Amino acid sequence: MSTAVVHCVRHGQVDNPSGVIYGRLPGFGLTDLGHQMAQRLGVHFAAKNLVYLVSSPLQRAQETMAPIAAGHPELEVQLDERVIETENHFEGINFGKHNEYLLRPSSLWQLRNPLIPSWGEPYSSIVVRMNDAIKDAARHCPNAEAVIVSHELPIFVARRNAEGLSFLHDPRKRNTRLASVTSFFFVSGQLADIAYSEPAGDLVPVKKGRKFRAGS
Repeated sequence: MSTAVVHCVRHGQVDNPSGVIYGRLPGFGLTDLGHQMAQRLGVHFAAKNLVYLVSSPLQRAQETMAPIAAGHPELEVQLDERVIETENHFEGINFGKHNEYLLRPSSLWQLRNPLIPSWGEPYSSIVVRMNDAIKDAARHCPNAEAVIVSHELPIFVARRNAEGLSFLHDPRKRNTRLASVTSFFFVSGQLADIAYSEPAGDLVPVKKGRKFRAGS
């Protein structure tokens, strides 16, 4: 009987002074605080039996992976499009202080069906690619552990699917905070358990009245 643990890590805080939905846009790296979060993750994983490292190709994910990889210099980081951020119709847009952009007729049309969702990549598509990446990582780490640095929604949807829960949710209430770790435990190739932790939880700024974020 073999066991494997795949840790799906959300990246640290992103430097986004314009407050846009950055999605897959290039050039969005970590803030100084985000780098502190990444360093905390490096410490968290330093003593883990890691044998496989995977990162989304986006800058913020690679910067978050860097301290983790530094603690395991024998491992090469694999860049994987399957764990990239979701596609989003609102990419590059700031919704405004009171989400006023979403009141436009064109925006309301994009928001017409939260079950798909109509504003971006279908949840069903996200689940397929994330499941493939997670299972592939599990195959690479028999009796060991792997880390995948990805993004909020892909990790959240992968967990909801694994737990048999509906994809319909309030985007402001996802339990996938910055620099969090969602761990998938496999026994003989089958998912056996899921755990969640926040190694950098004390560094995450408290946000009051978080704005609606359409799947970013």
